[in-house]
Amino acid sequence: MNSLFTSAVAGLSAGGAYAILGVCAIFTYRLVAVVNFTGAAIGASGTFAMVALYELGMPLLPAALLGIVAGAFAAVLVGLVMTTWFANSSASTKAAVTAALLVGIIAIGLRLTGGQHPHFFPELIPGSAFRLAGVEVTWAAVVTLLISVVFTVATEQFLARTRTGLELRALSQRPMAAELIGIRVRLLALGVWALMGAVTSFALMIIAPLRSPDFMSLSLLVVPALAAALIGAFVSFRAALLGGVMIGVIEGLASGLDAFSQYRSTVPFLVILAVLLWSQRGARWDEAR
Repeated sequence: MNSLFTSAVAGLSAGGAYAILGVCAIFTYRLVAVVNFTGAAIGASGTFAMVALYELGMPLLPAALLGIVAGAFAAVLVGLVMTTWFANSSASTKAAVTAALLVGIIAIGLRLTGGQHPHFFPELIPGSAFRLAGVEVTWAAVVTLLISVVFTVATEQFLARTRTGLELRALSQRPMAAELIGIRVRLLALGVWALMGAVTSFALMIIAPLRSPDFMSLSLLVVPALAAALIGAFVSFRAALLGGVMIGVIEGLASGLDAFSQYRSTVPFLVILAVLLWSQRGARWDEAR
């Protein structure tokens, strides 16, 4: 029983990162009306930029800060594509475009990072914070959870209580009307993309030492991110926060069971399937009647 508790606690770091990625997915959807498949790949770009600078001898902190800037820049490039050519497209078209961009970013990332060539990911936040029932809780887990909570609350308050938040909500719901009344639509949209890129890059920098050291593995963390966002129905930041942490803990529990450890990567897919089936329960019940 203690080993399962240890595994669950070990999953908190991943859960906090999933929560951040899920909140960022909802953030992008609610403010620029894009179901963004490139979020984790953008974060992976920033993370590998940090790794490249660190391997060249740069101290970890400056390398991490420049990696976050690189992630924000990569996100702005994607944002430029979306705002220039697909600003008035349907949600399904935008989602398809970001899925295509994801494939392109992964191809370029694998080329630049040496494909499956392993890289050393330094621990951005090393060490143990405290012991809980005899189990070590790392600073990485504590920090990711705190950041996910702070980011969730700050986002909610920003959208509800600030003028810029009001403008961003107008941008997502009525972009053409927002532009007509003088709101700087494109600048605000690019700001949303930049913030998303910076936050996801930082989240992946923390979780990267726990993952396979290649660009594709980090990019495919979009799956648990979208699973967490789906739990929040792409509306509720708090539900996405709880969903991301839950997915991380379940993955940790699965890794602690020999019979299920090799299937831990399927947890986000199972969560997506369960949420989709649950969301359709009313329609199926009405059809059966």
